[in-house]
Amino acid sequence: MDRLDREILSVLQEDARISYRDLGVRVGLSANAAGDRVRRMRRDGVIRGFTVIIDPAADTRSGLVVFIDVSLRLDTTNEEFERSVLMLPGITEVVHVTGGHDYLVRATAADPGALDALLRRLKREAGVAHSNTRIALRAAPAR
Repeated sequence: MDRLDREILSVLQEDARISYRDLGVRVGLSANAAGDRVRRMRRDGVIRGFTVIIDPAADTRSGLVVFIDVSLRLDTTNEEFERSVLMLPGITEVVHVTGGHDYLVRATAADPGALDALLRRLKREAGVAHSNTRIALRAAPAR
């Protein structure tokens, strides 16, 4: 990956729906050359996919959007946790992190009762020793 690829990735992070023509103009390439680079980065796994980011306040179907800091039990491996947690309903992202916790889990829950059930399952089925949960109130638009 070179400087131009990183520049293309930066533009795509701002607007993944940009046309190859406009992307090429932004980074100084033809539309075909820009498209070729994007396709190569997708094929090579650099770009794993494109997504839509929804403001939690606007998405009333999902209920609560939560961020759960997780510390694993000593008898739970990272691989066991990752395998187990991804099987639970509402889990949208699992990130291994540094700091005071082992993982940051992003999830949705229909209501506080569903959140309580999810937290209980994390402890019972995924090997979580301790957790700290934060509820998203709103999200600032990504730039």
